[in-house]
Amino acid sequence: MGLLTFSINLTLDGCVDHEEGIADDETHGFFTRLMDENGAMLWGRVTYEMMESYWPAVARSEVEAPPAMREWAVKLDAKPKYVVSSTRTNFPWANSHHIANDVRTGVERLKDSTPAGVLLGSGKLATELDRLDLIDEYQLLVHPRIAGHGPTLYQGELPSARRLELVSAKPLRNGAVAMHYRRER
Repeated sequence: MGLLTFSINLTLDGCVDHEEGIADDETHGFFTRLMDENGAMLWGRVTYEMMESYWPAVARSEVEAPPAMREWAVKLDAKPKYVVSSTRTNFPWANSHHIANDVRTGVERLKDSTPAGVLLGSGKLATELDRLDLIDEYQLLVHPRIAGHGPTLYQGELPSARRLELVSAKPLRNGAVAMHYRRER
């Protein structure tokens, strides 16, 4: 069974607004490496739609982008992508698959069938999956910014604290810190 790893950009005050992070080659390189290390991507519908609205066009060279962003886009286009949604059933982006109904069972099956692991990249879905005790690891990219607004990570919606073990912490040249934690069981 593969691990489910939650990865997201966040500011020092916990803001997960995708526009608040540093979007440079180093950041894209970090997420490209994570994607390469995992067998599939997992998102909620809102994140999927945000990604679908931009990255396929970058992969097809229809949008001007630096080489690191284009590399990310091409690899993302080829990667299996799974989407949890109760409101949408059609996912036309290449290699996209729907998880509906029983989220726990769907995600457990995905983990079982993906030995290389699954990379989760949606904050709201992470809250739901953490409540179901399905997240194994966390790869957080903490940016040297204080946003002063939300949305914030977990929005105070977990029933209890999660104890984590630090696997590694690596500062990036841009000032962000890549934090890798494993869930203590």
